[in-house]
Amino acid sequence: MIKKIERILIELANIHRFVMRFFREVFMPPYEFKEIIRQCYVVGWKSLPLISLTGFITGIVFTNQSRPSLAEFGATSWLPALISIAIIRALAPLVTALIASGKVGSQIGAELGSMKVTEQIDAMEVSGTNPFKFLVVSRVLATTISIPVLSFYTAAVGLFGAFLSVNTAENTSFRVYFDQVFEAVTFLDVFSLVLKAVVFGFTIGIVGCYQGYHSSKGTEGVGRAANWAVVMSMFLVFIEEILIVQIIQAMRA
Repeated sequence: MIKKIERILIELANIHRFVMRFFREVFMPPYEFKEIIRQCYVVGWKSLPLISLTGFITGIVFTNQSRPSLAEFGATSWLPALISIAIIRALAPLVTALIASGKVGSQIGAELGSMKVTEQIDAMEVSGTNPFKFLVVSRVLATTISIPVLSFYTAAVGLFGAFLSVNTAENTSFRVYFDQVFEAVTFLDVFSLVLKAVVFGFTIGIVGCYQGYHSSKGTEGVGRAANWAVVMSMFLVFIEEILIVQIIQAMRA
């Protein structure tokens, strides 16, 4: 039991050093702009098909599930406002983060893990390159930048999917629907989306990089790094969702 607690404390210390090293390296030259742009392409553009499908389906399903409850009270006219609040406040950043955790987090963990076990990272250090800045800082910045952009895209696609559902059931026009959508959205709702997306993006990037950067035991370690990158990032995303919701609610009061 004591040894297990000791291992946990050592792991927490390693995570703390890793995160602090990121914040130290991110402000120090040289800046790997080309690698950051390349990682943004990998994280953002290559995730668009999956994000598009998921966001579209989320909007349709949420609308179809919400309509019967509102219809019982004769309040189906509130549906666009309800959809906009739900998608922008919660569903868009959360769905985007969960999809990115599975796709991007596992990719980062496996990529850095394979480089670690094949000693490519050690070779970069010997050649005079800073592997932490090139591999870790660029990927964490890419996820921190790309996830907010993808979250806005998910919100747009989800609202469009919801519009098709509302239009089919109630023949609501495009203009009337989006007038009601934007009337219900406040600055604090948009701020909540951005805050969640930035925190989620940073978490996905730092967890994936940490797991890959510290992997060992050959191919088995690579698989474990990819698996833990997904599991831990999803777990932390849910914890952060709870905490940020409490902060936003306090700001509304």
